[in-house]
Amino acid sequence: MSKVPTFDHLMNPLLKALKDLGGSGSIDEIYEKVSQNAGLSNEVLGILHNPEKSNKTEVEYRLAWARTYLKNYGILEKSRRGVWAISPDKRHINEVNPREIVKAVRNAIRGEKVDKVLVEEDSGDQLTPSSIAEPISWKAQLHLILTNELDPSAFERLIQRLLRESGFVQVEVTGRTGDGGIDGKGIARIHGLLSFHVVFQCKRYKGSVSSEEIRAFRGAMVGRTDKGLFVTTGTFTRDAIKEAIRDGTPPIDLVDGDQLALKLKELSLGVKTQQVEKVVVEQDWFKNI
Repeated sequence: MSKVPTFDHLMNPLLKALKDLGGSGSIDEIYEKVSQNAGLSNEVLGILHNPEKSNKTEVEYRLAWARTYLKNYGILEKSRRGVWAISPDKRHINEVNPREIVKAVRNAIRGEKVDKVLVEEDSGDQLTPSSIAEPISWKAQLHLILTNELDPSAFERLIQRLLRESGFVQVEVTGRTGDGGIDGKGIARIHGLLSFHVVFQCKRYKGSVSSEEIRAFRGAMVGRTDKGLFVTTGTFTRDAIKEAIRDGTPPIDLVDGDQLALKLKELSLGVKTQQVEKVVVEQDWFKNI
């Protein structure tokens, strides 16, 4: 894992990526731009942070820490819609001193509970995120269930249900040996006016789907439909994403593990959002009665 840049070494590439993107960007846009600028190989981008708990790659994990530090230092800000941006009064900054930022953030949180300590120094010159156990997120919990507890047929039925809830009609699971990776088909309806046939493949996976798998799926689509959908609990390599939208070929929409989790949450399919009631006593109200 030594080929993966440490989170502090990703701070300046992150800042440059945001500048290249016009000052703001989504997590996916930032990830892609940092990967390009840093020349990270598919091998490095495919390394998972903790394969047993989530589909998050090591680069994604360390970029998240880099964003957090720059935000706590006041250089970055994050909107409610999840867009990251350079703070207006910091747009003149082209480069930062990572150690200075880490030191400042550590000093700011000094004295808080041990489980909030963000970084620790290793035996070398670089800084790494703390090894303190992290609470498992709902996405990570869902990932464990989908990859470890559901069998392939149950996962196919889940995707069938998800597509129906999303407005697809005539959704069938057709997966069988020798079918070229096609697990099902359906008809997508748009605003009740337009419709088009879609074939889909759903893959329970802890790693990254390669461009070769996308090409194989497209090959199986020939003569059946002009549109494909590839759903995975894992991630897609950079080349796989490019292959899915390659000019002159039938397009394939990709849904990775994070997008799948958000869609299940949106449709309340096995994931529910609980609202916590907060009762506040208005002391001033009683004074003025």
